[in-house]
Amino acid sequence: MIATLAGAALVSLTAMNANASEPESCQTVGLANVNWTGVTIKSEMMDYLLDTLGYETDLTTASVPIAFQSVADGQRDAFLGLWLPTQESMITPYLEDGEIEQLSANLEGAKYTLAVPEYVWEAGVRDFSDLDEYKERFEGRIYGIEAGNDGNAAIQSMIDDDAFGLGDWELMESSEAGMLTQVQRSVPRDEWVTFLGWAPHPMNINIDMRYLTGGAEYFGPNQGGATVYSIATAGYTDRCSNVGRLLEQYAYSVEEQSEAGGYVINDDQSPLAAAQSLVADKPEMLDRWLDGVTTASGEGDAVEVIREDLGL
Repeated sequence: MIATLAGAALVSLTAMNANASEPESCQTVGLANVNWTGVTIKSEMMDYLLDTLGYETDLTTASVPIAFQSVADGQRDAFLGLWLPTQESMITPYLEDGEIEQLSANLEGAKYTLAVPEYVWEAGVRDFSDLDEYKERFEGRIYGIEAGNDGNAAIQSMIDDDAFGLGDWELMESSEAGMLTQVQRSVPRDEWVTFLGWAPHPMNINIDMRYLTGGAEYFGPNQGGATVYSIATAGYTDRCSNVGRLLEQYAYSVEEQSEAGGYVINDDQSPLAAAQSLVADKPEMLDRWLDGVTTASGEGDAVEVIREDLGL
């Protein structure tokens, strides 16, 4: 028993010393965000965790290209929205130049490609190659999200390449909310619409929808099957090891993220409130995320501090 207690004390002291030796710059954490429901939920929860643990935080929302550049420049320390393989061409130069480090996956089993309502799929539009046959029904439009997004870029590449006969179609750029509003207006009228869809997301619950096949060249195999990674400025996780450990361990399942997204879309909760509702339902997530993580000072156990703050 004495040896065990001594060992535990040594581990605790080591964690405190490691934190104490970190540069003062590690006490402020800058997070980049993109205005997608899932990434925003994860980003705002990360911001909350760090703030509650005693860090000064700065969360800024921008487009994906700006988020990548801000992390590469060190203006922001981390970003939780690297979708691979769809963003591979965007992130590769930063990885090759050693400006960004790719961390652990924060979501596996995601999906990202074009989708249509169920009634359109039942009418025969099941593959990218089926779209142009019904151009008039679709009014030659494909609905995307914000300008600069990689999904929009994939759609525009198809148009530019005249892939699947889509050379005379138009990409309708908007936002996640704007795109989904358009789709949800169209569905009750049985109007034909094709749009950028992804999972996890409450759209998969709120809209009776199907993903198209055949877009592997532009969105990747398995209907845009994707893994979402966290990234950080090169060297950050070594320099700021406590936050780095949290970033490496911070992950959601598809089911967890869809549940949190449902709180936002269906229950009108804020992204942070949605994440906290999810954790209240599944408090074991904190043990997974915060194992071995301390407060900013190195003097407190992160799990205990967050549980107490959330009243769990």
